[in-house]
Amino acid sequence: MRQTIPCLFIPLAIALASATIPHPASAQTEALWYSTDAESSVQSFLAHADKISVVAPQSFSMDSIGTIWGRVDVRVIAAARAKHVKLIPLIVNPGFDQSIIHHILNAPDARRRAIRNIAALCRDNKFDGIQFDFENVNVTDRDVFTSFSREVADSLHRINCSLSAAVVPRSSEFPGSTAYHQWIYDNWRGAYDYKALSESMDFISLMTYSQHTRRTPPGPVAGYPWMEEVVKYVLSLGVPASKISLGLPSYSEWWYPTYDAQAGAHTSGSGLSYSAAQGILASNAATTTWDEKQKEAYAFWQNDGINEFLFLEDARAFAARVDLMRQYKLRGYSVWVLGQEDPAVWALPRSSLLGARSSVSTYQGRGTRE
Repeated sequence: MRQTIPCLFIPLAIALASATIPHPASAQTEALWYSTDAESSVQSFLAHADKISVVAPQSFSMDSIGTIWGRVDVRVIAAARAKHVKLIPLIVNPGFDQSIIHHILNAPDARRRAIRNIAALCRDNKFDGIQFDFENVNVTDRDVFTSFSREVADSLHRINCSLSAAVVPRSSEFPGSTAYHQWIYDNWRGAYDYKALSESMDFISLMTYSQHTRRTPPGPVAGYPWMEEVVKYVLSLGVPASKISLGLPSYSEWWYPTYDAQAGAHTSGSGLSYSAAQGILASNAATTTWDEKQKEAYAFWQNDGINEFLFLEDARAFAARVDLMRQYKLRGYSVWVLGQEDPAVWALPRSSLLGARSSVSTYQGRGTRE
């Protein structure tokens, strides 16, 4: 489906750029866009690389003994080098399997092997850095994840590679009042010590999207008040604004009733591209309404008497969230994912996407440290 090169042991013939970026007062916004091996994702990057600072392909997986495998499309590599876009691929626990990451963190042999292989991956392929996308980590592994991240960061920094992590957001240490909130805290949100990770890593990408998913009732993909609450909380812990990249969704979400023999009748939600969302709206003769509080458009309609809902991530929603990033003078933003965005995003002025910003936050919330 794609033209690729092996991820390990085949060095690229391009010198590695410095992984540590200074942040003077006039530094540009860091625009990180995630990519996948979908052709639409590759083509979007090739067409818009001049408006992207970092491309982060979700390309590599790690098994429970610390072995890494995967490939980056050679077209993405070539375009990134030609356009001076930093290349920071992701490493994931495949399927976000909790047992895999638990074993890596707690089994000494697997842990050492993982650290060696991560360093080899970045060094041998001349990547600018690595980003962890380790999700579904149990809260009981919080401290060992922090110490593992510190060891990997030390290893990568010695070879001039950066380390960052995509982290599931939360707005407090309170697990929540329902069984759902307790479950998502224990298995998805609670394992990230934001302050400690920011001390060893170059930055963290707050995945402030998927606020509502197929597991929840319909709602915004990334409601503005919720995103702001998360940002305020992370800053209150003492995480520097210059080490926070705000996660932005490019995808929309559609909720509808469904049935299957195993789960029975239930509501399901599907993430979908902007173009697919437009097709669903058109086929149902539905129009969106802008929610000024959530800064997101939505629509609902009846399908044979049953309501369906769609929350739309368009260029207007994208611009509002970039403004939020600038309001708190964050490092930049991290967008999931290339190929699903509203094409009008790229019509925004380049200065809107990569404009100058201060690296010093003026936020004075609870507990903020100098």
